[in-house]
Order: sequence, then structure tokens, then C-alpha cells
Amino acid sequence: MTLISFCISLLLTGCDSEAPGSTLTCGEGTHQEGDTCVPDVDDTPDSEDTSDSEDTSDSEDTSDSEDKAKPTKSPKRGIAYDLRDTSDLAALSPGVSWWYNWYFKSDAPADSESAHDMQFVPMLWGYNAESDYGELASWLLAHPETNDVLVMNEPNLVNQANMTPSAAVAHWLRYEQFQTAMLEEHGRSIRLIGPAMTWGTMDGYADPVDWLDAFYAAFNASEGRDPVIDVLAFHWYDYGLDDQLSRLEPYGKPFWVTEMANWHTEDGWTIDTAEKQLETMKDMVGVCESRDDVERYAWFIGRWDPDPHFTSLFEDSPGELTALGAAYLQEPW
Repeated sequence: MTLISFCISLLLTGCDSEAPGSTLTCGEGTHQEGDTCVPDVDDTPDSEDTSDSEDTSDSEDTSDSEDKAKPTKSPKRGIAYDLRDTSDLAALSPGVSWWYNWYFKSDAPADSESAHDMQFVPMLWGYNAESDYGELASWLLAHPETNDVLVMNEPNLVNQANMTPSAAVAHWLRYEQFQTAMLEEHGRSIRLIGPAMTWGTMDGYADPVDWLDAFYAAFNASEGRDPVIDVLAFHWYDYGLDDQLSRLEPYGKPFWVTEMANWHTEDGWTIDTAEKQLETMKDMVGVCESRDDVERYAWFIGRWDPDPHFTSLFEDSPGELTALGAAYLQEPW
């Protein structure tokens, strides 16, 4: 390499020279060796080493953060059951992310949610006293990570909430008042999850679509607007869950399937063995996990005696899962 070409390559390091044969003067950060200027040995390697070290550290930190943020179980998967026993909670913890008990507070141990990475979601079942709203507000303030409230359980079933569409308007307005108060007084954005619809027994409103259409009409007649429904809830105990949810798509809401199992009794299709219930559970879970509009779902139930349809996730002993329960935790998501 000639002196001129070498100095060009070292231009940024300050090499300065005259024509060949003249006195050579090297710039800052270089020194003379023979008739050429070369970089000082200690400068460049240290700089590169530090940069490489910092880049690697940042990359590792980002990777670790991403790994910690990844869920280890389905965020959608839950159970409709009054969980109280720590053994039951521990047994479900590897595969279940939330539960509810048809009430606005839980009797599970105070540290259950953090200890088992499971969220309790409160419910205003229907016909709630004013004191219930006060207690729910206090509970929500003590649980800032929970911003969903289930409301109005199966209004078109006469042995459940049993509300005609017109009667439901006043109750829904009270839910909305609670929602507004939580935002204005406490800065909390609470979502209303409901009503929890199913195929019911109310005269003229057995079909959930008929009840919902009439409810929207009654609410608009009273208030001049649609009700505030953040998420629509649905219960299903038969084959064909995907088709049922598709029937509800015109309302434009995401879904929580807050009760599901298969209790079909028609000849040839009866769920009369644990194996049949397990197969239909797999199908239902697959539907809920694959649909983007299903935010959450909950299997019914934890423990039930007698259990004619083999729907229990637990055996009689605390913390002991049935084959169905073990499979439910392990289903793909």
C-alpha cells in the first residue's frame, strides 16, 4: 500500500502526510512506524468491544422481557364454579386463567388470584339490591386489575333472572349508572359483560335473538339509543356452538361464552358417557380458541353430584381432576 492510499484509508483518524520523501507528521490517534502512520493500538478495539457488549446486553434484555410477557396458558380459558379450596385452585392453575361464581365477590383465599395466576370476575346476577352496587364498587377498587363485570344471568329463563325485555331496561340503566359512576368518581373504565343469553323457557322469548331484538327495541323506545353492551355473554349446552355464536354476530359485539357443556339427550346423540363429553369439550374449546370474537369462555362446572352428563372437572376429593378436567387444561390454544 502506498503512503497516499494508506492515509486516505486513515482519513478519519487524522493521518496527515506530505509527498513521499518529505518529513512525515502523524495526526492525533496515530503514530509513525517507519515511513507510514498507523493507528494507536489501544483506541479502536476498546471502542468496538464496548459497543458489541452493549448491543448484546440490550438484545438479551429485550428477549428476556418478551419471554416473561408470553402467557403460559390460554388467557381465554375459565371455569364457571365457586372456587374456594386452595387445592382446587392449584389443580386448575396450569391451564385456567379466570373464574366466576355468579356473585360479586369470592370466598376464595385473599391471595388466590396472585398465587395461582387466575382472575376472579364478579357478577351482578339480576335484581341486585343497592347495597350490592356499593360492595361491588369497593371490591373493584381493591382489585384494580379487574375491569369487567358480568351482568344479568339468563333473563329468558323463568328459573333464572326471568326478565322480559321491557322489564330488563330499568335494570340495564342501573348497570350503566354504575359504570358511569366508576369512571367519573374513580377513573375506572368498567365493561359490562352481558346479558348472558341462552335458549330459554320464557313464553315468546325462548330464542335468544328474539329476546335481544325486543330488548334493543324497548331500550330505544325508552332512551332513544341502544343499551351499552360491551361484550355479549352466551350459554350453550348442546352441539353446534359455532353456529349459535354466528347467529349473534349481527349485534356487533365480542363474546364471552360463560357457561358451556353438552347435555344433549336425543336418541343417538345423547351425552351419556365421560368419553362423549370429553370429545364435545374438545370441539367447544376449539371453537372458542379459534374465533377472534370470543374473548373468554368458561366450562360448566367444577364439581357436581349427581353429574348425569359427566361435566365435572373435579373428582370428589379436593384438587383431584377428572379425565375431563385434565384434558381441559391441556387443550391447544
